[in-house]
Amino acid sequence: MDRQAHFVIVGGGTAGWIAAFIIQDAARRKGLDICISVIEPSSIPTVGVGEATTAAFRVLLRHFKIDEFEFFRKTEATFKLGIRHEDWRRKGYTYYGPIDDPHQVVRPPAGAPHDYLNVFAIAAGRSITDMHLFGPLLEQKKAPYAKKADGSLIPLGPFHHAYHFDQAKVGRFFASKSKGVEIVDAVVAGVERDAESGHVTALTLDNGQVLAGDFFIDATGFRKQLIVKEMQADWISYAHELPVNRALPFWLDIKPGEEIANYTRAWAQESGWMWQIPTQTRYGCGYVYSDAFSTPEQAKAEVERVLGREIEVRSDIRFSIGRLANAWVGNVLAVGLSSSFLEPLESTSIHGTIVQMMLFADRHLKHPKGMTPDERADYNQRVGRQVDDFRTFVNTHYMVERDDTPFWREVRANRIHNETKTQLARWQTQMPRHDQFPDNLFGLPHIQTQLYYPVLAGLGLLDQGLARREMEKDPKLRQFARETYESLVKEYRAAASQALGHAEFLEIVRGMA
Repeated sequence: MDRQAHFVIVGGGTAGWIAAFIIQDAARRKGLDICISVIEPSSIPTVGVGEATTAAFRVLLRHFKIDEFEFFRKTEATFKLGIRHEDWRRKGYTYYGPIDDPHQVVRPPAGAPHDYLNVFAIAAGRSITDMHLFGPLLEQKKAPYAKKADGSLIPLGPFHHAYHFDQAKVGRFFASKSKGVEIVDAVVAGVERDAESGHVTALTLDNGQVLAGDFFIDATGFRKQLIVKEMQADWISYAHELPVNRALPFWLDIKPGEEIANYTRAWAQESGWMWQIPTQTRYGCGYVYSDAFSTPEQAKAEVERVLGREIEVRSDIRFSIGRLANAWVGNVLAVGLSSSFLEPLESTSIHGTIVQMMLFADRHLKHPKGMTPDERADYNQRVGRQVDDFRTFVNTHYMVERDDTPFWREVRANRIHNETKTQLARWQTQMPRHDQFPDNLFGLPHIQTQLYYPVLAGLGLLDQGLARREMEKDPKLRQFARETYESLVKEYRAAASQALGHAEFLEIVRGMA
């Protein structure tokens, strides 16, 4: 019988604790005898600058039967129903990207393609977002909840929403919910490895302790302490096609009585774009820019000019955009920022951590001595493709009309990836379809057409004539789509009129404690 296996997670925070929770749960379901340690040094502070998620995070909370309202209270979280893109296509132009999928609630005629409502909207020259429940809620900054006569809260629809939060608080929240996970308050000072296999066998800590382990998860963020510094994993750069490489984070307070946005604000600027992510008390903000076109001093001055106020810069963050060629090397697996980093435009970081850990736990979790090179290769191929798909989706956002600054002229002329170009060329002959996105993740959530359509429509990249020709091939489907679209718009506008304001919802939830 195998002895108990020791899984050591280096680095806490959101990625480390998500990994601990998912592995612990999967081990219990599989009947595996493992113990988990999280090395989380209190001497290394975490600066919360605001983080956004995808709906996969809500799926995670439900999986662990974590009370969502408690999560709101403990982490100062807010709703994220989508993204507000300002000044991307051209200055003065705004479009929303809601994250719900109206196709989910309508039973289509037999044989209808998954995206028929999207195709109809483009063909009819109608707004993609109007047929989403989250569309009017985004525009009105409302919560996807109403209040019943007895004062209780009722959700307005079946769709999963996402969250904004201070990631430092979320890491602590998951730590407080952990059961049977050892927390080691120390810094890794050295690494011991097997001379023959190259596997990590133990970590020496700054307190003199030697922590032996069988499998190690690198959640050390940009430091990549195990996966790169020890295991020498190669890095694939996306710096060419994702052209921002520096961030200037700051906070903006939310004034008493002010309505709170339920979206991530992605606001294009002269040399990049600005994020604004609401928690319950302040906006975590930052200017993500290319230092080939702006200095930190110029970036700060630009932000202050745009906002009409001074800001206090929290730090100067420089980063490499890209991914590991192999996120799992030997007995070390990297998650979170150790594994990949894309600019935070579509909240891919935490989403990637959740999906990658679920993939690992479901398909590969066993006693480490039974893990095979073929399993590692399979995992690395699927995760690599996942991040490449993220890259292409984010790169598509740069297919803009703007040419008013050197940065935007450079982006338009030279920074569009070949995969992006190939995909867009295909969509000039056939509208985007669900089945064009192969499932490499065994049904786990991934970027597909429900996220692409609002962006493609918002940037003017879809051909109305093509959409009309496709709808004309099936007049019955076209009529069904028209009636369904109009019904959804009417229903969701009525629902939005009953919805609570975002700030009012959060106040009610805080009062439940």
